[in-house]
Parts: sequence; structure tokens; C-alpha cells
Amino acid sequence: MEIIESKKDQVTILGLVGRLDTTNYNELEKKIFDLIDRKIILILVDCSRLDYVSSSGLRILLMALKKISSSKGRFVLSNLQENIAEIFEISGFTSIFEIYPDREQALKSFS
Repeated sequence: MEIIESKKDQVTILGLVGRLDTTNYNELEKKIFDLIDRKIILILVDCSRLDYVSSSGLRILLMALKKISSSKGRFVLSNLQENIAEIFEISGFTSIFEIYPDREQALKSFS
């Protein structure tokens, strides 16, 4: 998995590329918790190029959401591909996360 970091105004965007699974979830965990440690708590995860997410990946996303929410920040997702959206639906995560159909709508939600 590759993590592409960019910034738009006050929002940090993490673009995930490839598979988020047991072999690499710790990379995302380190990246997100490093951002939180630096008080960067407005985060958008763009999943447009994410092909697969395992239960380990879901757990990291949930941990990040809880930690950022407790810091009065926001952690939102966008561009879930159909197979990823199905995993989120089955796991009940669609009712937990803010999920937007595209990056632009997700960024507008921070305004």
C-alpha cells in the first residue's frame, strides 16, 4: 500500500493506494498517529485507489476515528469503491464514519 499525503487548506488528505491489510496496516497507523501527535486532526482519507481492506485495516481506521473525535477533530472518508463500500456496510461502519462519494464533497464538509 502507498500513502499519498497532501493538504487542502487546513485538511490533510491521505490517499490510499493498493491493499490495506495485515502486511501493512501499521504504516497507516504510524502515519495517522504521527499526524495526531502533531495536532493535525482534520483528516480526509481518499479511498479512490484502495483495492482491498482487511479487518486489521478497518480496526486502524476505527481507532483513528475515535482518537481524532476525542480530540475534537474530524476524520472522514471518500471515494469508497464498491467492494470497499460493501465491507463497510456489512461491518456496520457506514453508520460510524462520515463517508462522501468524492473528494470535493468531503472537503466541502470541513467548511
